[in-house]
Amino acid sequence: MSFGATILDAEGLTLSADEKAFFRDADPFGFILFARNIDTAEQLIALCDEMRDAVGRDAPILIDQEGGRVQRLRPPLARDWAPPLDFARAAKGQAVEAMYLRYLITALELRNYGIDVNCAPMVDVPRPETHEFLTNRCYGDNPVDVAKLGRAVAMGLQAGGVLSIVKHIPGHGLATADSHFDLPRVKASAQDLTQVDFAPFKVLNDLPMAMTAHVVYEAFDDKPATLSERMIQLIRNEIGFDGLLMTDDISMKALSGSYADLTRQSLDAGCDVVLLCNATLAERQEVAEAAGTMSAEAQTRAERALSLRDQAAEVDIQAVEEKLKALSHGQEYV
Repeated sequence: MSFGATILDAEGLTLSADEKAFFRDADPFGFILFARNIDTAEQLIALCDEMRDAVGRDAPILIDQEGGRVQRLRPPLARDWAPPLDFARAAKGQAVEAMYLRYLITALELRNYGIDVNCAPMVDVPRPETHEFLTNRCYGDNPVDVAKLGRAVAMGLQAGGVLSIVKHIPGHGLATADSHFDLPRVKASAQDLTQVDFAPFKVLNDLPMAMTAHVVYEAFDDKPATLSERMIQLIRNEIGFDGLLMTDDISMKALSGSYADLTRQSLDAGCDVVLLCNATLAERQEVAEAAGTMSAEAQTRAERALSLRDQAAEVDIQAVEEKLKALSHGQEYV
């Protein structure tokens, strides 16, 4: 049986009876959590169980736990980390190992609550003009370093039993607008985009999942990548990514049109699954109906990704933290 071609969220700390019934019928591929869904450890574990019970399977549960500004879990449930760019710069020549350890710790924290997918690494390459909503979430200022640190993030998460989602493919770094509120348009040449922005994603094209960018790349198309068949073909063929491709949240203001139309456009363009966040139950129902079930190719990619979910390794957290502190020459990263 195919999964529903959606990833959806919940309104609160528990599922309502209507949400349970809807999720049972729609059978979304997975779920995503926000701060409004998180209170105590016991409540969060119970909510993850409720979500999986609603669909009758071990559905993936996602979260944005980059650290810094984008971090849904906060103390006392999880450590508070410095923004990734600040963290990586402070680690200097030890940044690869430090990032690996940071995201290993993050993964172990997530798995404690039943969360098994993190929306990271983010391998967008920033520029001086990059919008501030993105800048300190990045890992460096050149594609080689960004790719190396992105690999470390993904491997740290994997070692802790959490799947990674590389984002925002094929690259959000040249955007001078915040796609939560406006549609960024990038005027760079195809050559510049290929050599810089697309390059880290090509290095990491073997990762199991990726999230699209709501960005127009004028050298290729006048549609945002999420809705562009040309850009999805580029992601598949030129970047070489053959994992599960999900949209960024289609409720973001970068996209215009009804949720049903945006759902159909993104799937028709070649995305595998549609992410909808912060919507009403009626809107979630609209998107689930428009999305239907995954295509055969998407289902294969989804099952391949889920097969990589490992149980977290036995890790001495105190030893990992001490090693991380040593890498920073005694400075605290949190």
